[in-house]
Amino acid sequence: MTWLIFGINGQLGSSLTVALEERGIDFIGSSSNEVDIRSIADINRLLSSKVPSVVINAAAWTDVDRAETNSEVAFAVNASGAINLAEASKTIGATFVQISTDYVFSGNSSSPWLETAQRAPISVYGASKARAEEAIELIYPDQSYIFRTAWLYSAWGKNFVRTMTRLALKNEDAVSVVDDQIGQPTFAMDLANQIIDSVLARLPFGIYHATNSGNASWFEFAQEVFRLTGASVDRVKPIPSTSFIRPARRPTYSVLGHDAWSAPGIEGTRIPEMRNWRIALAAAMPSIISSIYAE
Repeated sequence: MTWLIFGINGQLGSSLTVALEERGIDFIGSSSNEVDIRSIADINRLLSSKVPSVVINAAAWTDVDRAETNSEVAFAVNASGAINLAEASKTIGATFVQISTDYVFSGNSSSPWLETAQRAPISVYGASKARAEEAIELIYPDQSYIFRTAWLYSAWGKNFVRTMTRLALKNEDAVSVVDDQIGQPTFAMDLANQIIDSVLARLPFGIYHATNSGNASWFEFAQEVFRLTGASVDRVKPIPSTSFIRPARRPTYSVLGHDAWSAPGIEGTRIPEMRNWRIALAAAMPSIISSIYAE
């Protein structure tokens, strides 16, 4: 069994690299510099030569605000690229894994979004990822997983936790963080292992919500980062999202329900929902703090 990961240099790609190496699973990584997922010819050449058993699309245009003025590129990468990978995976009979997002929902709710809830994105980024989901369900439903995640962080790349950790350790000023958007902070290593566990257990194909359990506002999330660094939590100040206007609208409530994890795999194996976000963050912080000091 060989796994092929697109977007190998991103947060999830880097986490998958570590997790697969730890398990002794053979894998191949591809970055955007090596293969452009917008090119079906490039993808077909790679898949026909390597013939992977599992293809993971962790590649994406993730700049939510710039997507608003670059919709053509965002859709080309997030929708057309995902469709190309699904079609190529179907051609060789590989299991296909698509990484999606809470942004496919409107955010207008007060209870966790079900996996079957209607898609109603409010941003270009969300719309591009929703289109990918819809197409994959039509093109290759028999052997595709769609894992929706949210508020992803790790010791790699640019993310909220690394930004807050840097401010906590290398600054003494107050930090203003919005307190009226609710979601689920998700550790990329937990997501990587959840994906691998699900594929190996041969869970039923379909949509899963792969976020750490529990929920928080960005303000509460930032407070916990400061607490874990030993910085004063009082430095974190709450502000409404109306005080921090950005080009793309954000979902107000994007907590994802985890009902699908109750489904057993091919041999009755069940994969539990991911651990609580506070526990995951505490486990992640030593490596994140080290990455900040190493800058």
